[in-house]
Parts: sequence; C-alpha cells; structure tokens
Amino acid sequence: MRKVTLIFLISFVGLILPIKAVYILIPMDEDQKNHLKAYGIAYWALKGELEIKWLLNYRGGSFLLPSIKTLSNECVIRGVSYETISDAQANSILNDISNPEVNQDAVKLEKAPKIAVYSPKTKLPWDDAVTLVLTYAEIPYDIIYDEEIMMEKLKDYDWLHLHHEDFTGQYGRFFSMYGNAPWYLNDVKENEAVAKKLGFTKVSLMKLAVAKKINEYVFGGGFLFAMCSATDSYDIALAAEGIDICATIYDHDAADPKMNEKIDFSKGYAFEKYKLSLNPTEYEFSTIDTYNSRNQYGMNKETDKFTLFDFSAKWDPVPTMLCQNHITSIPGFWGQTVAFNKNYIKKNVLIMGESKAFNEARYIHGEHGKGTWSFYGGHDPEDYLHRVEDPPTDLSLHPNSPGYRLILNNILFPAAKKKKQKT
Repeated sequence: MRKVTLIFLISFVGLILPIKAVYILIPMDEDQKNHLKAYGIAYWALKGELEIKWLLNYRGGSFLLPSIKTLSNECVIRGVSYETISDAQANSILNDISNPEVNQDAVKLEKAPKIAVYSPKTKLPWDDAVTLVLTYAEIPYDIIYDEEIMMEKLKDYDWLHLHHEDFTGQYGRFFSMYGNAPWYLNDVKENEAVAKKLGFTKVSLMKLAVAKKINEYVFGGGFLFAMCSATDSYDIALAAEGIDICATIYDHDAADPKMNEKIDFSKGYAFEKYKLSLNPTEYEFSTIDTYNSRNQYGMNKETDKFTLFDFSAKWDPVPTMLCQNHITSIPGFWGQTVAFNKNYIKKNVLIMGESKAFNEARYIHGEHGKGTWSFYGGHDPEDYLHRVEDPPTDLSLHPNSPGYRLILNNILFPAAKKKKQKT
C-alpha cells in the first residue's frame, strides 16, 4: 500500500511541476563548423515535420528547434555544430529578437519545398553549383528539362533552379571556342532532336516556349532561382519573343538585323535598355553582363568582392532571409554571366548584393505575379574562374562558404511562413 501511495505521489508531483522544455540551437555564425550541411539539417527537420524557427540576423541566421535525440544524432553524423539550451534561454532569445529596436526576427519554417533543377540529361563539361551544394547538404532534388516542362511537370514543384543554360537558342555562344568540340556538336544534335520531337522548327522556339512555361509557373506562385547565363538569357528570351536573334550558325537562317529596335523589355523580369550583341561569335549575349567591361577596372581575385545589403528583418523579411550569412563582404567569382550592369536593371528590382566600385549587381530579386525570382551572377562561388572542363568543386573543402550559403537561403525561402508586408 505504501509503495502504491509513493508511486501516486511521484506521478502527482510530476504533473504539477513545470516540465522544462529543451531546445537545439544551430548557430550560423563563426561558431558553426559546417554551414552548408546545417541547411541540410533544417531541411531534414522540415521533412520530419519538426517545428523550426529561422532566427534572422541572430548569430548569422541560426535555427531553433525542439531537442529530440534523432535531431542531435543527425547533427553529430553530419558534422553540424549545435547547442542545447533550456526553455528559459530559448524564450530569452525570442524575447530579445522581438524587440522593435532590434534588427532581428523569428520566422517559422513550415514545409520542406519540393525542388527541381533544370538540367540536360547528358553531362556537359561544367558542373552546376546548385546541384553540388544540394548533394553536399543532403537536400533531395529532381532533374527536369525541356520535355518535362512542356508536359506541365513544373506544377509538382515549389522551387526551380536554372543554371548554365541559354534560353535564346544560341548554345551559350560557345561557337567560336568550341564549335567543333564533340560535346558541343552533340549538344546541338540533341537539342534539335528534342525540338523536332516537341513540334518546334527551331531550338530557339522550343527554348522560348520553355521560358514561357517557367514564366507561368512563377506568376502562379513558384519560386525561381537562376545563376550564371540562365539569368540574362532567360530575361532576353522573354523580351525577344517574336524576333529572330539567332545567327545562321545557330538556327540555319539569318538573324533580324533590327533586333535591338524591336525588343520588348516589359516582357522580361529584371533588365531594360540593354543592347543585344550583333556579333554571333562573341562570348556575350548583351550589355547586361559585365564580363567584358570588368577588365577596365583592373578586377582581380583580391578586389573581386560584393557586399550584401542590410535589410530590416521585421519590415523586409524576404530579402533579409535571402541575405542571411556570417559575413557581409562575399568573395566574387566569374561565370559566363558574371554580374549585372546596374545601368540596365529595372527600377523595381531589388539589389541585394553589389560591387559599387565596378557598378555591378551580383544578387538581385523581384516579384512576378504570386511568385518570386532571384538572379545570382557567376558560376561557382568557390572556383574563381571555373573554365570549361574543370573538375567539380569539392565542397568538403569549403563547408563554410558564404557564397554557397546564398544559394541555400533561397532553398529554404519557400518554406517560410509569409508575413504581410508592412505599409
């Protein structure tokens, strides 16, 4: 009888005493051993339907989660730094963040976004920074290309990435350097075959149709992230609808010599008043890109940096999320489209990262219908030049890459519970 009474008393005391909740804080400042894999942990937690808060501007954009054994084990397995904190400590952090005078905020992440990467089925002689970092961070994604997009597969995804792609149908303007290379000839052959299969007379017409499908996807609420040549070539393809901007070496008939007089900038997302390149062998689409103009400034690896803007976490949560980092001055890197000349960026486009000394934007963002888009100049944040046929970057050597962090911010962005913008 005394034993039963004792058990009852212990149970009763357990009910009336407050249970001290424990949380896991994944720091994203200099204390984090592996920033890139930390995003993978956040995605893993979302897949497991764990409650997660993204602490904007708090220790580099840290994550706060309930403490469970499988989560801490996963952090250990993946080499991600974490701290176990009490309920009181978590509440103190959240209270401090909520102070109107503090430029921080806590955003709840709700659902793991389903990710698609636009990429050809056959391997081309360069890698894709996004697929590299998704693989390294252990974030799942699907590869889709022209056929899947024309079959309306985009509706199955929350987030779409475009990388080293040419939506104008000019095969990246690689003709002068690689026109006789086996990979280039095979790329032309395969694209022409797919265009014919889908009922198009030219590759440029197929790429335009794909670009318009992507445009519908974004307008309907999709999230688009593009890097390198997929940024300006996508915008140009939309703006040049109905105009032949491809020379004979690309589509077997002559380009319209008056293309620059006919282009409709209102159809593109980000750029205006630029001039298309009329030289079909030039490794450049237009005056948007700063690839050729950078030399006049004496750009080199030491001076090539861009600065992230400091946005208000409570008033401008979207760009704040997209710019979370442990440093604000990001090492630059080249690509076919390396950066955007600010003279040709539309006034309603948000510049999130720029190099003032070189009059270029590196990281820009905007809205389109119910969706959003982000353009990021350059090819590989941890390979400064990254030439054709260079080996892929080993991200285990760059686990704290600030340039790659910007990509992964965009991955988590669709998961965030959206707040109404303050007016």
